[in-house]
Amino acid sequence: MQDLYSKLGASSAKEDVHAAIQNLDKGMAPGAFCKVLPDIFGQNPDMLCAVHADGAGTKSILAYLYWRETGDLSVWKSIAQDALVMNIDDLLCIGATGGFVVSSTLGRNKRLIPAEVIKALIEGTEEFCELLRSLGVDIQFAGGETADVGDLVKTIMVDSTVACRFPKNKLIEASNIKAGNVIVGLTSYGKTTYEDEYNSGIASNGLTLARHVLLKHQYALDFPESIDSHLVGNGGYTGVYSLVDSVLTQHKNLGKGILSPTRTFAPVIKTILEEVPLSAISGIIHNTGGAHSKVGKFISNSVSVEKEVNWEVPEIFQLIQKEAKIDWKEMMQTFNCGLRMEFYCDENEADHILAIARSFEMDAMKIGKVKESHQKSVTLRSGAQEWTYS
Repeated sequence: MQDLYSKLGASSAKEDVHAAIQNLDKGMAPGAFCKVLPDIFGQNPDMLCAVHADGAGTKSILAYLYWRETGDLSVWKSIAQDALVMNIDDLLCIGATGGFVVSSTLGRNKRLIPAEVIKALIEGTEEFCELLRSLGVDIQFAGGETADVGDLVKTIMVDSTVACRFPKNKLIEASNIKAGNVIVGLTSYGKTTYEDEYNSGIASNGLTLARHVLLKHQYALDFPESIDSHLVGNGGYTGVYSLVDSVLTQHKNLGKGILSPTRTFAPVIKTILEEVPLSAISGIIHNTGGAHSKVGKFISNSVSVEKEVNWEVPEIFQLIQKEAKIDWKEMMQTFNCGLRMEFYCDENEADHILAIARSFEMDAMKIGKVKESHQKSVTLRSGAQEWTYS
């Protein structure tokens, strides 16, 4: 599948990016999920600082297509949420649960992206911040930049940067994951107490692959601005579906399912970190780039991670797998497949974490353990199937 991904001009593992940054300073906590800095804002030795940048990626192209096809502007508000959550939920993994300051960056082709779309994105950012504040998560929207860069961008790029300060004694380093830890998984699908509608679980990773294997080639002809010109007639939009086709049982159409906003775990993790002793939590992993193999980037050479796929793989991922004709080992390395956040914790606190997640009507389950090993590896089992990433 890596050949397919490369052909589409993307990379699920981002090997070239990791190679480019390998010699950069790793910050104060090299084993943390995000780069951690000293308190450059307040110069307090008991505080730390983190700045994180990410975006909605090519999911914005799906929003563009759906908006052009249906006139539904609401999908742009969910794209604003995608861009924020990809930052905030990474920061949660290092123990930062509030004091977030958001800056939004929009790069658009003004000829195709009118003011009403920009308005929906900005309103969506503020509305999502308001939702988080209502759930006890301190976050402020500080504005940002909207640039008309039609020479560079064919449609629109939706990115954001989030900065925060947090106490040094709250820091969580994923490199502390150890043998004996139980793995508690939090699902990305369903409908929590703070969501308005059912979430397909798709999040914001793997959308380049998903849209090209699912959508029919007519989109390349009707909206050539949505596709790399090198792919027209050569691997782009090879599927059989329209975004308005009713193929998902929990959603009005495929577009609504594939554009489900990336779920935030902020209120859940904030509660967990308030109620569960920090000493019982060795690491938190956000299954984004690299998906279920991602934890392998953080564990030491003396442990192995063994997970059981004992959750329901949502139908959106089953549809992608069927249409892409790729094996489940690659699917689990590209998509969260329904489980996007993992706690590595002491066994005696696992049930407490499960209870907190379920109090938000979020499915959660024990999905595995960490064991001593002579060589680090990540293994997933599903029935008689087994996939190992080393």
